[in-house]
Amino acid sequence: MIDAKQLQQLREDTDGVKRVIHFNNAGSSLPPNVVRDAMIEYLTEEAELGGYETHSKHFKQLESTYGLIAQLINAKQGEIAIVENATVAWNAAFQSIPLHDGDEIITNQSDYASNYLSYLHHRNDLTVKVLPTLDNGDPDVSALERFMTPKTKLVSITHMPTNSGLVNPAEAIGAVCKKHSVLYLLDACQSVGQYPVDVERIGCDMLSSTGRKYLRAPRGTGFLYVRKSVQEKLRPHWVDLHSAEWTGPDSYDVRKDARKFENWEGNRAALVGLNKAVAYLLDI
Repeated sequence: MIDAKQLQQLREDTDGVKRVIHFNNAGSSLPPNVVRDAMIEYLTEEAELGGYETHSKHFKQLESTYGLIAQLINAKQGEIAIVENATVAWNAAFQSIPLHDGDEIITNQSDYASNYLSYLHHRNDLTVKVLPTLDNGDPDVSALERFMTPKTKLVSITHMPTNSGLVNPAEAIGAVCKKHSVLYLLDACQSVGQYPVDVERIGCDMLSSTGRKYLRAPRGTGFLYVRKSVQEKLRPHWVDLHSAEWTGPDSYDVRKDARKFENWEGNRAALVGLNKAVAYLLDI
């Protein structure tokens, strides 16, 4: 529990609370001062030294972000990819899954509309099954068992919707997915930072999240977790010279870790902000 003295310190760490009572954390939280200040300092150095030179100077700190995120969700560093936002993270995972006409996806009624649009927009003709809900709004996990068929290739669940108090039973769903050897993708953009998220307890194969909400990191940051045991089964939708190596005129090798879902270019000042935000949360 956080006592009154600690709470006061957290408020003092956030200049924004001096001006507003901010309830829009489900959209974008007020960052702590350490996040703001680190980003400003980094941008100042970029303006004076150059982008690549500043990146090289802060390389170790930027790289440490992967370990901090892994610590936060009980993953391994090689299972983390850092991307622009949760939508990019989610689609990087979803579009990499080998799906064919007639394959089935199971989702829940509180799934994000943007995720459902991706099911409909997929290049293959997929069948989407939506879990019914119980009287209290929870998805019917027993129905998940009944919905499973040999054509079921993915269970895609939103952990917590934006605008209600629902927390979907992610661990129970993970147990069913493991029993049937079906891939499990969890959209955790509302839960990481405000709710305990442990990928080993949940049993998900992939998890997407954002920085701007309860992590209190800047907008334009997010990450993807991909379990090591499934990484070889997933083919990134696109690659560049960061995610793959060109080995010959007609050959290339894709990275063997989760960073195969990244590209080279990115907002390094925002990455420093994400680094500070995750470290701040871990300290709490």
